[in-house]
Amino acid sequence: MDITETDAQREVRQRYSSWLDDFLPDDYLDRYREYFADWDLRRAYQREAFEAGWLVPQWEQGLGGQELGPLETLSIRLESARRAAPKLPNIQGVGVVAPGLRAHGTPAQIDRYLVPLLRGDEWWALGMSEPEAGSDFGSLRTRAVRDGDRWVVNGQKIWTTQAHESRFATLFCRTDAVAPKHRGITCFVLDLEAAGVTVRPIRPAHDDSLEIFCEVFLDDVEIPESEMLGAENDGWNVAMGSLNHERDMIWIMNWVEIERGLQKVRRSLREHPRDDVLVDLGRRLADAEAIRMTGYRAVTNERRGVRSTESLILKLFGSEALQQTWELAIQAGGPAALTDADLLLEDFDALGATIYGGTSEVQRNIIGERALGLPK
Repeated sequence: MDITETDAQREVRQRYSSWLDDFLPDDYLDRYREYFADWDLRRAYQREAFEAGWLVPQWEQGLGGQELGPLETLSIRLESARRAAPKLPNIQGVGVVAPGLRAHGTPAQIDRYLVPLLRGDEWWALGMSEPEAGSDFGSLRTRAVRDGDRWVVNGQKIWTTQAHESRFATLFCRTDAVAPKHRGITCFVLDLEAAGVTVRPIRPAHDDSLEIFCEVFLDDVEIPESEMLGAENDGWNVAMGSLNHERDMIWIMNWVEIERGLQKVRRSLREHPRDDVLVDLGRRLADAEAIRMTGYRAVTNERRGVRSTESLILKLFGSEALQQTWELAIQAGGPAALTDADLLLEDFDALGATIYGGTSEVQRNIIGERALGLPK
């Protein structure tokens, strides 16, 4: 694709940047780590971005968008990442749940849930991973059994981000024990305050972690038939469509975080030059540019309706390059890095990049099967 910014992209980007200037505090970048932990600011950003049409720019007015095209939407995402715009407080709600709800929800479900989710009035969790399945989504064991006009659910979910603060969750259950494992899954809207639901936060390894994982236990939980999201036994397609949106978002986030890490490396080397890290710095610079160009190619293929194998490698490549970049930042910082609390937190946060949105092991399986045509 032609990566030169079009007039339409420039106009939209400048409008968004101007809106962001008006919203952010004057000292936002100088005190970024403090503002990153400012939940009031993050909530306000989501609410006001929804009202202004910058939250989901490609969607229509009234749903947080302006009906922008894919290139203009990409420009907004990149500008938001470059400017380190406040992270959405319940990012999986907008990034994963909302697309699935909009695509597969009934009119009644969309009317009830979508706008409060997008505004941030109600938080959502993802009931996907399980103790015996991990990121192998097809091996989940939580069972839902039909009982008249309701389903009765028993099982356990784990690593369920923000479940203790969320009102609802998309819950994926096995509803056909005989069907092939990818074809016997159904998605439901779970009320996390329903009888039989127990949520237990998992203590994080780092005291400054802002997004808490949880265990969710389901004991004879009753879910009305009307809260099935999508068709019975079609939960695999609901999940895959939703996660594609998340992975599109993740590559941009990873690219910008890599760029930020590389700035930290450069600052360290200007203060304390070290020849032994220059080769690795060159590799990480090349990685960042490769991620950006691969992302552009993926967008080009999407616009042309061409099957894109590029998009399959972005999550794996980007998340592993992100970890390597912050490890390099520590190496370049030398002994002083051991007392740099912000740098150590950045490195700790980067560890999750190869887990969320699909582990690196799962991503390699996807690449092998869908891009290389290898047998399962």
